Amino acid sequence: MCSIFGIFGLQPGDDATALRRQALECSQRQRHRGPDWSGVHVDDRAILVHERLAIVDPAGGSQPLLSEDGALVLAVNGEIYNHQTLKTELRVPYAFQTASDCEVVSALYREHEADGSGPSAFLERLNGIFAFALWDRDSGRAIIARDPIGVVPLYWGHDREGRLRVASEMKALADTCADVAQFPPGHWYDSATGVLTRYYERPWRDFDAVEGVDVSLDDVREAFEAAVHRQLMTDVPYGVLLSGGLDSSLVAAVAARYARHRVEDGDRSEAWWPRLHSFAIGLKGSPDLAAAAIAAESLGTVHHGFEYTFEEGLDAIPDVIRHVETFDVTTIRASTPMFLLARRIKAMGVKMVLSGEGSDEIFGGYLYFHKAPDARQFHEELVRKLDALHNYDCLRANKSMMAWGVEPRVPFLDRAFLDVAMRFDAAHKMIHRGSDGYQRMEKGVLRAAFDGHLPDEILWRQKEQFSDGVGYGWIDGLKAHAEAQVSDRELAAAASRFPHNPPQTKEAYFYRSVFERVFPSPAAAATVPGGKSIACSSPAAIAWDAAFANAADPSGRAVAGVHNAAVAA
Repeated sequence: MCSIFGIFGLQPGDDATALRRQALECSQRQRHRGPDWSGVHVDDRAILVHERLAIVDPAGGSQPLLSEDGALVLAVNGEIYNHQTLKTELRVPYAFQTASDCEVVSALYREHEADGSGPSAFLERLNGIFAFALWDRDSGRAIIARDPIGVVPLYWGHDREGRLRVASEMKALADTCADVAQFPPGHWYDSATGVLTRYYERPWRDFDAVEGVDVSLDDVREAFEAAVHRQLMTDVPYGVLLSGGLDSSLVAAVAARYARHRVEDGDRSEAWWPRLHSFAIGLKGSPDLAAAAIAAESLGTVHHGFEYTFEEGLDAIPDVIRHVETFDVTTIRASTPMFLLARRIKAMGVKMVLSGEGSDEIFGGYLYFHKAPDARQFHEELVRKLDALHNYDCLRANKSMMAWGVEPRVPFLDRAFLDVAMRFDAAHKMIHRGSDGYQRMEKGVLRAAFDGHLPDEILWRQKEQFSDGVGYGWIDGLKAHAEAQVSDRELAAAASRFPHNPPQTKEAYFYRSVFERVFPSPAAAATVPGGKSIACSSPAAIAWDAAFANAADPSGRAVAGVHNAAVAA
């Protein structure tokens, strides 16, 4: 994974030399994402800059990628997991210049332009996580696209002269584009027509399409195993994030089965780094560190459990906010330990990790799903959560890890797995009540699909949000610090200082103040969605239980009764 930066729509009177220098300066702000190499392409109408983190074909594959005739220029941030299959399916010959997985995008673009089907058709064929800018020099056309869920970040805007600019992170655009905004997931943009098109649509988004559909535990398990296997595509040292919760433990369990062989040559040769390493972090005595050690021993990984202090986490928060580009409370709480963990992982020479994001949004893992009244509302909330992931968990995982040049991959959000896990009736995902009337365990379908693959204390471990699992003292300490830093008077006047999405708590005010110092423009603040990312503030959650309406604390422990009762059980 890398970073991209582009300027499109240069005019004859523009100073290309000055713009090239400015493009390099803007791209340098996101070089942490790609410390291995920098590439620049300049012509009379476009500039593309790429900062590379070399994962596949590290000796070659530098970007921007040029077609043999130089007419196509491509900069990609991401991975195309099915690139080898796509290459064998090409109907129009294409002279590949590298072994990069990303170059297949140019080949598919040329093929689908030839048959008139256009970008939507080839984007539907990509299984991967990506954000790219493709410049067609002959037609003077830029194609901008982002992966279906928004695992990879992408921003866009226009400078004072009306030129289109795109970048992997907001910081590369915020001071030159007054209209900087997130590029929407599952869409592509055509600069020739000015049209933004949604390409990612699925029947399972509508509950009526899945109502009454039965679930096959074998299908769920096999689809997930295939997703993990696909995403082990790498030519560099890698590992797994292992909190000891269900999701990360399943990722690690499946990865451990395939770690000894090299995915890129069809599992025919031994992997270059055959021992699977796992990583966890927490405060001293945290629930995650203890559970991760149990999971790692069971799976036989080379495990690294790192401790951090509250002061170390607090000191990192300004850097976290600058890198993650948000003031959302939940995101910052969870991003900080992840940011610290990424630094330790980088120091060990690991460049890619698999992580468990997305499972809760697919299977209803958040504790407030215990309150869902019926399958239709349960399913509709899952779809809403998936649509919001790019603002929260995907943003956190990607930017926290990429702050140190470590690429995160998320097998649960593999598009082929999504089509299996979301196509059956949500009635199978709902939490069933015990004999005492209390709803006990979320993600039962997923747990049942992998029965016997993990120790029971891991397979049936109660849900802990990451910011809780690293140690309850983390959140409690942050609240206490904010209480000391922000006065009652400041909080009362928050809406005057921050008209967009004013903070509701002192902790939120503290984060917002740091964000404003780094990103002072109103457009930058507007890239952060309104409201809280938490279960308690979900419109569905409030409808399911009126007690959630006034819940300002985004910790999973704040879901009244559910967390404590489940843990006690």
